[in-house]
Amino acid sequence: MAGVGHEASSRMARSARSLGALGVLVATSSSLAASASDQPPNVETLVIDAKGAGAPFAHYWERMFGSGRATLSLRDSYRQDLRDIKRATGVGYIRFHGILDDDVGVYDEDANGKPTYNFSYVDQIYDGLLEAGVRPFVELSFMPRKLAQKLAVHEFWYRPIVSPPKSWDRYEELIFQFTRHLVERYGLDEVSQWYFEVWNEPNIDFWVGKPKEGTYYQLYDRAARAIKRVSESLRVGGPATARAEWVDRFIEHTVKMRVPLDFVSTHVYANDTPLDVFGTEETSSRRQMVCRAVKKVHDQVRASSRPDLPIHWSEFNASWKNEPNVTDALMMGPWLADTVRQCDGLVESLAYWTFSDVFEEQGVVKEPFYGGFGTLAVGGVKKPSYNAFVLLHDLGTERLASASDSALATRRADGTLVIALWNLVLPDELGRPKRVTLRLKGVAPEASVLVRRLDEDHGWVLRAYGAMGRPRYPTSAQLKELKRAAELPPAERATLKGGELDILLPENGLALVVVK
Repeated sequence: MAGVGHEASSRMARSARSLGALGVLVATSSSLAASASDQPPNVETLVIDAKGAGAPFAHYWERMFGSGRATLSLRDSYRQDLRDIKRATGVGYIRFHGILDDDVGVYDEDANGKPTYNFSYVDQIYDGLLEAGVRPFVELSFMPRKLAQKLAVHEFWYRPIVSPPKSWDRYEELIFQFTRHLVERYGLDEVSQWYFEVWNEPNIDFWVGKPKEGTYYQLYDRAARAIKRVSESLRVGGPATARAEWVDRFIEHTVKMRVPLDFVSTHVYANDTPLDVFGTEETSSRRQMVCRAVKKVHDQVRASSRPDLPIHWSEFNASWKNEPNVTDALMMGPWLADTVRQCDGLVESLAYWTFSDVFEEQGVVKEPFYGGFGTLAVGGVKKPSYNAFVLLHDLGTERLASASDSALATRRADGTLVIALWNLVLPDELGRPKRVTLRLKGVAPEASVLVRRLDEDHGWVLRAYGAMGRPRYPTSAQLKELKRAAELPPAERATLKGGELDILLPENGLALVVVK
């Protein structure tokens, strides 16, 4: 979407409203922490058995990331950020909008109205991903102008066309020719490891077919059959909806009409409303919304005629709008950790939207910290979300039992115990520090421990940005200074005492504890 289409008229204004919020974020975070730190810390004791039974713990949250539209991937800044997130997480797939948009130049018609195809930019785009060690999660969007039934233009700055095709046969042939070209260029063995997702969020303002659902199914059916004409081994899915909608009905449509379907995909954002996602009049915290929606879809799939379909959650974030006190803030560390904890076992992948602020849905980025979706700000500066992904990447591959809702206890293949601890405080909440006593079984009572932290004193760039006067256009020297400030410091060394360790977590602190 990213996270757009909830109220279309508000989206373009949201950036302007939130740009001024950065000063408030920098100015108030310390005062909030100071007032909270006047209170005694909350106390928690956590008992973990390092030798206990473990459950498989796939790193599903780092398998795929979203990004700005297709042609942005041709920029050097995009490719630098992609290499950075690849090093940090080992990400396997990247998803973006617009591979069929006119700026990619795939579709045209000659003087006689006959379709012509040009895959020059497509090749450069996908070559760049593969050279960076990632594969495309191909989102088939949007509609080429000359193939569109009408000039229905979305309000994004780059003006994608969200109309049905004027000719369904020509649309199907476009998808066939596009897919066949990919197989001819990269080989069937390679492209069989990609995913093809039909469109983006057709249930909101990214699709103007009427009726929305019925015409989207027609679009999907045509695309899916075209892809399978190239090879049955290629993977296709949808409906790529906002707000976790349509999935149950979409599955039944494909079963009834015998349309190929290899996976389902959908989206949700933590500030989506319960009315939109669940059809209920209730309040729901930003803490639970994402994984409540994931659980809803998981249960729908398991109850369907295709209960084993993989679920690829191809967009999520803490907000669908630009909120500096959310997506640029320290809360992203514990929020991401808690989301990973809650959604474990429910999806094949959970794709954070986005890995980089090389992104132009609301226009050219005007300053480094504006509440952008990316983990990396303009200039490749690491935000707290990036550093959270760095820490969470080091978790183990088995999950151990833990009674806490603010911890993940894991074990690596070599037996190393890795525990994430956090203290989540949402915007407008007044939290306090938390002291966690780890009581560890199955390890040496005086074992060595490494502790890495993300908090106001560790890996938080906005303090340095505020100190330099929040420049709208940082110089090269200032960007170097910001990058230094954003780096996570080396791990602290400690020793268990009688198998115990005390960890003090400030508000919105995230800590990773490694016990050999």
